[in-house]
Amino acid sequence: MDSITVFAPATVANVACGFDIFGFAVDNPGDQITLTTSPEPGVRIIDIIGDDGRLPRETGRNTASIAIETYLKHINRPDVGVDVVLHKQMPLGSGLGSSAASAVAGVFAINELLNRPLPTIKLLPFAMEGERIACGSAHADNVGPSLLGGFCVIRSYQPLDVIRIETSATLFCTLVHPDIEVNTKDARFILKNEVSLKNTIIQMGNVAGLIAGLMTPDYGLISRSLVDVIIEPVRSILIPEFNEVKQAALDNGALGCSISGSGPSMFALSHDAQTAEQVGAAMQQAFLSVGITSEAYVSEINRQGPKVLPSKQTIA
Repeated sequence: MDSITVFAPATVANVACGFDIFGFAVDNPGDQITLTTSPEPGVRIIDIIGDDGRLPRETGRNTASIAIETYLKHINRPDVGVDVVLHKQMPLGSGLGSSAASAVAGVFAINELLNRPLPTIKLLPFAMEGERIACGSAHADNVGPSLLGGFCVIRSYQPLDVIRIETSATLFCTLVHPDIEVNTKDARFILKNEVSLKNTIIQMGNVAGLIAGLMTPDYGLISRSLVDVIIEPVRSILIPEFNEVKQAALDNGALGCSISGSGPSMFALSHDAQTAEQVGAAMQQAFLSVGITSEAYVSEINRQGPKVLPSKQTIA
């Protein structure tokens, strides 16, 4: 039977100053999904690999299958049947957009399998439904860059307005995931409901500066703008040795360092691959100094988004 395998990348959301409005994709890690057509209509999860049995197998509760089902309903194809095998290739609750990557992989794969009845940008609402299942909110700061690639701005939700920034900056991302877990709902619960005017002005300046720095490119401006005075001071208390790990990144040449998504993963941006590797080693050593092991990933910003992996066939 015809099948297709798709890889969708992990993402860094917030990007320091851009809480809920910024995100970018990376090359590694990510999630992989295989869809196989079936004569029996409907979506079925056949297997999930790499989750240690933690993710729901029911189609109505899984981010990938919900995204596929919502998409098929929208295009009025109740006749389509697909079997799903999901390969989780990143830790859960990591702040790396794990649920978003699964949703994006699923909806991108089914659209490719059916010969692209919708352009890629139109798949975003279906991937967002996967996020709603995962964390109760259909946010786009992870699914946007995972689907579209590159650096994305979520300007508005009503109406949905996601902009992919075309940046000429050459940037390498270091991701370090400590072997601890931070619940996304807990990370939102501790945030303050009100922000001072002073900090709002500082944050707005950094948001504008980061966009300008990316588009110029101006690496000094990028570095000065990767500062979060609102969210990071609160969420960083959930990450042991946060300040020491961040300082290790900066001391080894990173342009900036902050929390990836809701954590506990941390990201750093560097101007070249050698620096990014050095930064990763220093960050890992800082965690290890208090007995916390970690995984590190280094890549350029992923400008492609999801991709079809070879050796699979699509149907007409």
